[in-house]
Amino acid sequence: MMTLFAIVVVGYLAGKLEYMGGSFDKRLSKLVIDITCPALILSSAMTGDLPDRRLILPLLLISTITYIILAVVAIFLPRYITKKKTDEGVIGFALMFGNVGFMGYPVVASIFGHEAIFYAAVLNVVNTFAVFTIGTMLVVGDNGESLQTEEHRSRFQKKVLYSTPMLAAYITMLIVALGIDNIPSAISQPLTMIGNITVPAALLIIGSSMSNLPLRALLGNATVFITSLLRLAILPVGIHYLFVELGWFSPLVVNINTLVIAMPVATYGTILCLRHGKDTSLITEVTFVTTILSMITIPLLVTLLF
Repeated sequence: MMTLFAIVVVGYLAGKLEYMGGSFDKRLSKLVIDITCPALILSSAMTGDLPDRRLILPLLLISTITYIILAVVAIFLPRYITKKKTDEGVIGFALMFGNVGFMGYPVVASIFGHEAIFYAAVLNVVNTFAVFTIGTMLVVGDNGESLQTEEHRSRFQKKVLYSTPMLAAYITMLIVALGIDNIPSAISQPLTMIGNITVPAALLIIGSSMSNLPLRALLGNATVFITSLLRLAILPVGIHYLFVELGWFSPLVVNINTLVIAMPVATYGTILCLRHGKDTSLITEVTFVTTILSMITIPLLVTLLF
């Protein structure tokens, strides 16, 4: 985590010194999401031994159950965290969704090895579907105000399900399920090299985005810290022990699922707020605070639970 944090700091400094920021960050984010991250996912099944295909269905099942639980929490708990009705949806989004794509993959790879990126990608299939369905409803709120029509929003959701990261996850699951292990190096090596860009680029982007936040966002408030405590510690620990007690899944499946949902708040929250004309101040603050605190909470969770 210190290694990852060091790259975030470099990104922060690069943003402050104007090497990064603005349109550069947007274009780099698009490159990471559309090209390098899919390559990283594909390469997870092309280097060394194939991941265990028997874990695909358990991973999809545990992720589905997890997000059903988190959806219930996201709908009912925020009203006890804030007195502002307009903030409930944003808090619910923050409680439900972690930053799997930008933080989850690097952390999972650093703890469980490169092949575990495949397992995180399988978990992220359910996460991505939920972000652009339940997550959108949480951000839009009860009043239903949106900058898009219902028809436009529906098309957007379908597009996300067939975005390049999702397609990469589907293809990788197929490779593992069919036991295809003779992929030519002319394909696997370039994908691996491109995929290796993902971790440092994603962390640099996170650091650069932090450099644009006002001082007030660094300080936080009671609502932000309560939300952060729930997102980073209470919910992951509670769900971890729930699945341990149920005994339905192997320790590896439970541990990777726990680590994925212990990530800081997903950057998609800010994107959705912007897309639907919502105030971004609260989601930006809680994203920043959880990202910083996760440098402490993730190592603690790994040490105490795994």
